[in-house]
Amino acid sequence: MQQLFSLFKDYTGKSNPDIEPIPSSGSNRRYFRLKKDDFSLIGVAGESREENRAFIELGNHFYRQHLNVPQVVAVSNDEMFYLQEDLGNEILFDAIKAGRATGVFSHEEKELLHKTIALLADFQVKGAQGLNFNVCYPLPELNRRSVNWDLNYFKYSFLKTTGMDFQEDLLENDFDRFTDTLLEDKSNTFMYRDFQSRNVMLVNGNPYFIDFQGGRKGPVYYDVASFLWQAKANFPSELRDELILTYLDSLNKYVDVDESKFLDRLRQFVLFRTLQVLGAYGFRGYFEKKPHFIQSIPFALNNLRELLKDGFDEYPYLTKVLNEMTELKQFTDVKKRELEVRVVSFAYKKGIPNDPSGNGGGYVFDCRAINNPGKFERYNNFTGLDEPVIQFLEEDGEIVEFLDTIYPLVDNHVKRYMDRHFTNLMIAFGCTGGQHRSVYAAQHVAEHISKKFGIKVVLIHREQNLEQEFKSRN
Repeated sequence: MQQLFSLFKDYTGKSNPDIEPIPSSGSNRRYFRLKKDDFSLIGVAGESREENRAFIELGNHFYRQHLNVPQVVAVSNDEMFYLQEDLGNEILFDAIKAGRATGVFSHEEKELLHKTIALLADFQVKGAQGLNFNVCYPLPELNRRSVNWDLNYFKYSFLKTTGMDFQEDLLENDFDRFTDTLLEDKSNTFMYRDFQSRNVMLVNGNPYFIDFQGGRKGPVYYDVASFLWQAKANFPSELRDELILTYLDSLNKYVDVDESKFLDRLRQFVLFRTLQVLGAYGFRGYFEKKPHFIQSIPFALNNLRELLKDGFDEYPYLTKVLNEMTELKQFTDVKKRELEVRVVSFAYKKGIPNDPSGNGGGYVFDCRAINNPGKFERYNNFTGLDEPVIQFLEEDGEIVEFLDTIYPLVDNHVKRYMDRHFTNLMIAFGCTGGQHRSVYAAQHVAEHISKKFGIKVVLIHREQNLEQEFKSRN
């Protein structure tokens, strides 16, 4: 790290900065935040001089073009280390977390997405103006060799790991036809190549672009496919359509675009990008043992299944292989996973129950505001499962109103989890002793969910050491 310290001192005049490692998921480069007094910079230690040079040269060019990129401020003589502007910690992927989780994007999340994809067109066109593409690494443009690399990346790092039998010569024939289609359009635009929400920083609400060192000359469709079909983005089709129109409006500032032709070409690149992503997930997950990438595979496969519904008649054998691949047992098991809801009653004085699924729990409802039968001695030996307590609570009425507000909320959440093939949701009800109000509420909500959705519900009355299972009817 001495090289980064030296660069920091040369640029700022400050010695011995505090240094903080910044995690990176899919990169071999190492990132650090260096801070001293009012100065904060990002230090990068790369393993490839050529890749470092590509980022530095591209970054300097884009910065001169007034595009939103971090400024590179210092570079070591051997180009293995450099310092760049610190854009902070906020990335677009995190800013749209709620939308990604639910599939329902807020007005603010949509605004960020529209702003980002509009700037993409500027980046692709203005970024290419006056650019020496020879600085790009490992190739200056999308060509037959680079397409073959990505298709073989999919074949060797993902498809072959499934254990599927397939005829390689027939697959290669379709790969050749696919490559011809992808290379039909010649354009002098910059293809970012890894344009996705993890590579978009937010500075005062404005998108800034990073990790473009793999870019090259290429058609604009690839980046749109990369952004809108990012595996974990979870964009609904209506939102994708809106974002495509925003992108086309921005691109039309530079060139007249035939929307129908654009959408037809885009579909080809969505398939190409999806295969490339599966190759990357296979390599990073299965070979490099990085769990984040393995966890992303089901999302990419869901994108592929949707894409294959309309078929690709021009690639009959490839389509056959992909359809068979997505229906393999190891993938259909993932696709058909069912939701299990865990409903728990508990006493607050003994703490909120942990979620054994590891998902961090779901809803925790506080029943302590409801009139408490526990303050009457005659109910001391009863629980919320016993008729005297049930009668007390229902005649009082507060718990009935309480649950009437909860049922619609829980219903919507359960339905959304089922739509998204999530496997675990916990709903907990707490009261003072975990004996009366919370037990009544948990029992009724568990029965309600089981009756309405027919899914597996595990009901636990923690303080009574009682457990009941409502089996799935699906």
